[in-house]
Amino acid sequence: MMGKKVMALLQNATKLNQIIQIHALIIKTSLDGNNFVLAKLLRGLFACSSTNDLPYARSIFDEIPSPDTFIWNTMIRAYLNSQKPQESMSLFFQMRIQECTPVDSFSFSLVIQASGRLKDPGNGRKLHSQLLKMGFASDLFVETALVEMYAKFGNIEIARKILDEMGQADLVPYNVLLAEYVRAGEIKLAHDLFDRMPERDLVSWNTMIHGYASLGDVGAAKKLFDRTSERDLVSWSSIIAAYAKTRQSNEALRLFHEMQLANILPDKVTMVSVLSACGDLGALDMGKMVHEYIERNRIEVDVKLGTALVDMYAKCGDIDNSLKVFNGMNNRDVFAWSGMIMGFANHGHGELALDHFSKMISEDIKPNDITFIGVLSACSHIGLVDKGWTFFTSMEEVYGVSPKIEHYGCMVDILGRAGRLQDARELIRSMPFAPDAIVWRALLGACRIYKNVEIAEESTVNLLELEPHEDGNYVLLSNIYSQAKEWDKVVNVRRMMKNINIQKVPGSSSIEVDNAVHEFVAGDKSHPDSEKILRMLGEITDRLRHAGYAPLTASVLQDFDDKEKENALAHHSEKIAIAFGLISSAPGSDIRIVKNLRICDDCHIAIKLISRIYNRRIIVRDRNRFHHFVNGSCSCKDYW
Repeated sequence: MMGKKVMALLQNATKLNQIIQIHALIIKTSLDGNNFVLAKLLRGLFACSSTNDLPYARSIFDEIPSPDTFIWNTMIRAYLNSQKPQESMSLFFQMRIQECTPVDSFSFSLVIQASGRLKDPGNGRKLHSQLLKMGFASDLFVETALVEMYAKFGNIEIARKILDEMGQADLVPYNVLLAEYVRAGEIKLAHDLFDRMPERDLVSWNTMIHGYASLGDVGAAKKLFDRTSERDLVSWSSIIAAYAKTRQSNEALRLFHEMQLANILPDKVTMVSVLSACGDLGALDMGKMVHEYIERNRIEVDVKLGTALVDMYAKCGDIDNSLKVFNGMNNRDVFAWSGMIMGFANHGHGELALDHFSKMISEDIKPNDITFIGVLSACSHIGLVDKGWTFFTSMEEVYGVSPKIEHYGCMVDILGRAGRLQDARELIRSMPFAPDAIVWRALLGACRIYKNVEIAEESTVNLLELEPHEDGNYVLLSNIYSQAKEWDKVVNVRRMMKNINIQKVPGSSSIEVDNAVHEFVAGDKSHPDSEKILRMLGEITDRLRHAGYAPLTASVLQDFDDKEKENALAHHSEKIAIAFGLISSAPGSDIRIVKNLRICDDCHIAIKLISRIYNRRIIVRDRNRFHHFVNGSCSCKDYW
């Protein structure tokens, strides 16, 4: 009678404290020798507890005088499901030496999975041999586990042979092998198997969508996504992530909208991708809406989602909200700290970046290579040369982080900003690997500030070997020659560009208005409000002239007359975006622009004046950093 009551209580138990109370009742009523009741107790415990409660479950198991096969399997499976395959393996071998407890096919299927996850081919082959001798080779669970195990070992041929020889294989072994092909990056083998599968379910389709998405083949992933008749959370999350990771952010956000119309509730994984897309576009209003959606739907903000919010706000130019989210996080790992440090550095708040690095170290969080990019960038922005060197040398000596080429590039930038061009040049020569274009461009940028033609020419020779068709490199060199009034060399640069047919990378600038992102290119007249924008551009040009602005026509390398050059400069994409912002937003409100290239010298001068003339804070994110234009000044202090 009591046994039936306990079984009923276990059937209805949904919380750990209920299970603990029932366990006490089992002991009190001397049912702790009843394997049937104890098996039910363990299954109930695993159903409503976490991996942290495994020691409690193990203590129950260890007190059972004679656990039967079912109880052994239950415990082995619990360790496997808790990502502790070594414990599963150990328990199986303990079971094998029990004279009165026979192993069954399910025992073997579990331990074979454990062997595969441990990548232990020695034990795996022994187990395979044992189950053959014991007659379990034709069991469907065992065969499926063998397919997975050999695939994880990298023995694809054996895995495929076992699958092909299975008498009545259902979808499970096919999906197992499909997933292992994808995990190993064997997408062609995966697609061949997918095409030959006797039938497919949603798991099959999702595996292939995820496989192509993880390799960056968005087109193939989208074709499969469009073909499948059924889509779940995994399908949508995979395709949104694919577009976000390849920076096709508008499409990622469009798909997120479609997902909502399909009544599929996103989870925190989906939201990380959506926030990444918002950050890439600089779509602050959209990012705020997504944040509100997370809060309204009570989606758990774990470390990864919290870090995504920190990163989104920082990339959208709202460093205050970025910090607010960061401070509100209960747990912060190295990626969260690094994201905040990088955000401060990119916004020119070097002191705050270094303060947060100190706090991070005081909380025993070990920095990684990304952390040090943020730290060194911060030193660069506030001119801390000696401190930058200290951090650079401490990377390997103190924190065990080997400097990469990005860190050397930061140091070149630090030295260049401080005018120590010769030291920067020597550092490049002493690097343990060949300098890339970013390193040489950092040195070339310093030469522009300090008007050093000799080192500029050396930098350009190396830069053009690496990037012979990058128009920005020629523009930088031409500007340096213009500053030095070496007009014959300016002409030579223009001729060089013409001879090798340099195609200028189209500059584009985007601005978010009323939750829609509007993108403009130079000379753009395609916008529905184009006439109003052009009128505002005319007004801006007139007011700039009255404020003393003189267009930098020497920076235009096309073969135009001065009037055409002035017109070309006036219609740069960032100026068009700002004009649209002025006519589309409330007076005095911030204007946020995202530029795909480095902001040009002429626009930088003009936007400083525009911020004062129109009493607007204008925040521009170019490919290098943020520029906060306020009352005629820029946060970059004219070095970028």
